[in-house]
Amino acid sequence: MGAEHADVVIVGTRCAGTATAIAFARAGRRVIGLDSSSFPSETLSTHLLWSSGVFELRQLGALERVRALGAPPLTTGMAVGAGHTVAAPFTPYGGIDYSMCVRRVGLDAALVDTARAAGAELREQVRVDELLWENGRACGVRYHDRDGTSHEIRARLVVGADGRRSTVAKQVGTAAPYRRSPSGRACCYGYWEDTADQDRSIAAQWRAGQLLGTAFPCDDGLVLCLIQPPAQMAPRGVGRAEQSYRDMIAEIPGLATRLTGATLRGRIRSAVDIASYFRRSTGPGWALPGDAGHFKDPVTAQGIRDALRYGRLLGESTATVLDDPVALDRRLAEWELRREADCLEIYQYTNRLARGTEMNPLEIELYREAAADPALAVAVMETISRVRAPRHMIDPPRKLLLAARALRHADDPRTALEAIALEARDTVTERFERTRAHHSGLPPLPAVSTESVPAETHS
Repeated sequence: MGAEHADVVIVGTRCAGTATAIAFARAGRRVIGLDSSSFPSETLSTHLLWSSGVFELRQLGALERVRALGAPPLTTGMAVGAGHTVAAPFTPYGGIDYSMCVRRVGLDAALVDTARAAGAELREQVRVDELLWENGRACGVRYHDRDGTSHEIRARLVVGADGRRSTVAKQVGTAAPYRRSPSGRACCYGYWEDTADQDRSIAAQWRAGQLLGTAFPCDDGLVLCLIQPPAQMAPRGVGRAEQSYRDMIAEIPGLATRLTGATLRGRIRSAVDIASYFRRSTGPGWALPGDAGHFKDPVTAQGIRDALRYGRLLGESTATVLDDPVALDRRLAEWELRREADCLEIYQYTNRLARGTEMNPLEIELYREAAADPALAVAVMETISRVRAPRHMIDPPRKLLLAARALRHADDPRTALEAIALEARDTVTERFERTRAHHSGLPPLPAVSTESVPAETHS
């Protein structure tokens, strides 16, 4: 048999892959998606969608399928720390005024169904072995099915939506990020049978010492409880995860109270050695949406939204130029630049929260002020839900006022001065990084050895 032909072949068909497939299929392109999993199935994820992420589900035509899974609308965001509670409703994003926490087993299956309904062909339990190349361009993939039989698909565009350990990123030589920030936190989470009906519309986060914990009500009457301890406190070793997880919950009084009467269901999932990054994500005939190209620490829960959004935009921006390699490569580069410009600031903001440290005097002062000022509380929630850029959360005069009040309220003025100095350094460093990225563009692609494969051969 000769090779199959498609307009686009997508490696990985979870959030980024299905979003890409939907956009191309809607444009009338032949799309084949390949995934090593079968659906429905679980994957490691904290799976919270802020209002901007729910908006992306609507744009893809998947929202009704996802809503049918039964996750409650989360209409209020709440953050608690240092004795202060910041709470506010979610500002509408594209008309969506609620968030949702949907377990991946249902979410991914709903996206797969939506992609198939749009006309994409998705194949499960197959594994991609290598990319095919012709004249320096990616021109398809070689994969094997459950029986071990090898197949080839030729395509105008190869999309790697295959996660942080992306096979496609390795094949095109961009697995090493050009921008990377190791997290100061680990991550462990579990699901609890929820008994707090009055809290099932609230997405809540607590800070206590160096610990950060959340409670996000989700489908099937459950609540997702995520703990992010400092990396050095991560539970390691067989049989230790659940007890360590329970011990950390007990150290966060508000979260422990929230889970009163709840029963843990299933095992604890965890991730350690987390790092946020940007990889070069486009080149001749290939692209990397989702975690394959860009990843942020889960502390701000941005990953699914960005996977959906930039998968969709990848398809929408390139579907009409797939037959023109020069125009395709130009659109791909424009898409990658757009993603970096849109995501760099929230990446920087996420890295701050991922340091794994106690709340400093400036953070405490922000919570104190926002607890008393509904407008500031709304601004905090708008930042996390991508309605407002982090640099616009607090204007310069108010930053100065917070600094002055932090000095007045701190038990030791030196800790406040250290926090103010850190804030100044972060602000300058981050602004410089954004300016340099804007003016310098993307770094060059690394050299990669590509073996030319004649267009009509089959191994």
